[in-house]
Amino acid sequence: MNTRLAARGLIGGSIIAGILVLLAIPASAHHSFSAEFDGSKRIELEGVVTKLEWANPHTFFYIDVKDSNGATVNWACETNGPNGLIRAGWKRDSLKVGDHVKVDGYRAKDGSRMMDARLVTLPDGRKVFAGNADDGGPQK
Repeated sequence: MNTRLAARGLIGGSIIAGILVLLAIPASAHHSFSAEFDGSKRIELEGVVTKLEWANPHTFFYIDVKDSNGATVNWACETNGPNGLIRAGWKRDSLKVGDHVKVDGYRAKDGSRMMDARLVTLPDGRKVFAGNADDGGPQK
């Protein structure tokens, strides 16, 4: 009888540990604005969308931009998650591969070609907020 109870405790503990690990994965991927981006390095980019990743906790889209030498470079643009974007007026088809967009935001602290996209001018001319109002970053 004690062996049976010990086995149940071990299985129950393993299930709880597994659930805790799964819950920690999304939390580790989420970060505040200041953890990754520099609020003093505002940038504006204009380019063509090459890829979209609608996922939590942050949605990403990628754009090809011409640099100062005329070379094409790909930038990652991080936005709010899907639900936040929808509440801000986005639709899943608001942005498509091949669309020409303008993006205002803030550069990554590490100097990589990644930005926190705050305001996106869509192909139809609409400007939509893409940030998270509660992430500690600038609101534009």
